Amino acid sequence: MVTDVTDADFEAEVIGADLPVLVEFTADWCPPCKQMGPVLKALAAEEGDRLKVVQLDVDSNPETTNAYKVLSMPTFMVFRDGEPVKAMVGARAKRRLLAELADVL
Repeated sequence: MVTDVTDADFEAEVIGADLPVLVEFTADWCPPCKQMGPVLKALAAEEGDRLKVVQLDVDSNPETTNAYKVLSMPTFMVFRDGEPVKAMVGARAKRRLLAELADVL
C-alpha cells in the first residue's frame, strides 16, 4: 500500500520509520507522476516487508518539499534511519527502480 504523507506527519511516518522509506514527491499536474502510481503500488506490494512506500504532494506540503530542495517531479528519495540516503529524479520502469533501490534495501 502506498500511503500519503504530509508536512504534519512526515517526521513520524518517514523519519521515525523502522524500515527504509521510498518517498515520491509528486503533484496532481504531473503526468509522469501519475504513470508511477501503478509502479509504486506494485513495489509496495512486493517489497512491503523491506520497504515502506509513501507519496508527498508538493503543492500542499511546501515545508518538506523545500527542506529537501525538491525541484522536479517526480523525485524519489530513500530515507533510512531518518536520513535521506538516495535521490532519483524522473519516472522509471519498476525493474529499473528496483535495481536502483538494491543497494539501500
